[in-house]
Order: sequence, then C-alpha cells, then structure tokens
Amino acid sequence: MKKYEEDKYRYENIIDQVYPWVKSELTDSKALNGKHFSEKDTPVIAFAGDLKIIFVIKRGEDVFEVLKDNMLPPECDIEELYHKACENLIRDVEFVIANTWYGAFAILADGHHEASAVCFKHIWQVCVDKLKDDLIIMVPAKEMVLFAAAGNPEVLQKMEEHAQSAYEQTGDSISMKKYVFLADRKEFRVYEDENGSDRI
Repeated sequence: MKKYEEDKYRYENIIDQVYPWVKSELTDSKALNGKHFSEKDTPVIAFAGDLKIIFVIKRGEDVFEVLKDNMLPPECDIEELYHKACENLIRDVEFVIANTWYGAFAILADGHHEASAVCFKHIWQVCVDKLKDDLIIMVPAKEMVLFAAAGNPEVLQKMEEHAQSAYEQTGDSISMKKYVFLADRKEFRVYEDENGSDRI
C-alpha cells in the first residue's frame, strides 16, 4: 500500500487540514517530522526571494506534520493544493494587525501561521490603502511578520533591529531579507535598490 492510500494520508481525509507555511530553510522545530526534509521529498513552491511555501497537515491542537511527496496521489496539482491550503488558513486562522511601540506594525495569528500572512495580497492591499505608501515587510520568524511604511527611515531602522533580535532568538527563524509590497503594482517582492542590492 502506498502512503497516500493509507486512511491517515488519503487526500480527501487531509485536504481540509492542510496549511501553507513560509520557510527559507526546510526545517521546523515544532512539526512532527520537521527536522529533516528537502525539496527532493517535499512539495515546495518558490515564493519571493529566499521564501518558499511548504505544506503541513494539522494533526491536533498544536500538532502539525510536514506534507511529503509520498503522501500525495500522483495526480495532485500543487497549485490547486496551494489555493486550497490558503482557503483553509483564511477559514481557520484570524490575522490581526498590531502596533509596535516604535511605529511599525506586526501581524498576529496563533503562534504557528504568522509568516503565512505573506500569502495574502488582500492583507497588504488594506495596509497600503491605509498607510498610502509602499510597505517594507520582514519575516524574521515563523511567528513574526513586521511591516512599516517605506517612507519612514527611522521606523524602518527600529523594525530591522526588532527583526534581528527575533531572528536570533527563535527556534524557527526564516529570513532577514526585506520585502516590499508595491502600492501601484500590488506586488510582493524582494526589496532592492537600483543596483539590485538590498536597501535600508
């Protein structure tokens, strides 16, 4: 019997409990099987810069299992899986925007899915409309997303310091790269200057 034929992994039994997680390194300290996995055995979608999307199956209140290739039927369409995982996330997880003490903003969720907020263009669109500026976004850890208006260098400097300490202190660090959501293009991408190097 193939793994995807087992009741535990049967597509119709897991599809409503699959969520997208954002990573740069393919490791997770809290997932049941998160210590060792690679693009050779795991469905991975390139997202932006060094950010990748993997998928996890919710197995209990705070218990998740990384979805591997052998858990999916051969005809599974990864793009469809991604859209369904995002729908599950919208259905089950509430994302809240909070103020930081220094003027930037953080996205709060449930301690597992904060970084997954980068998947949702509508969150960034609402923030762009409110702030009337491009957004600089940082995803230092699985449980932390920070952002601020691009035209506020003092706040951006403090945000980078905040991100650095989160990146160093968490068991599930993601990236110290900066990303931008462009108000005019409605596009999430790596934040670069004219020379192609990271700014700020």
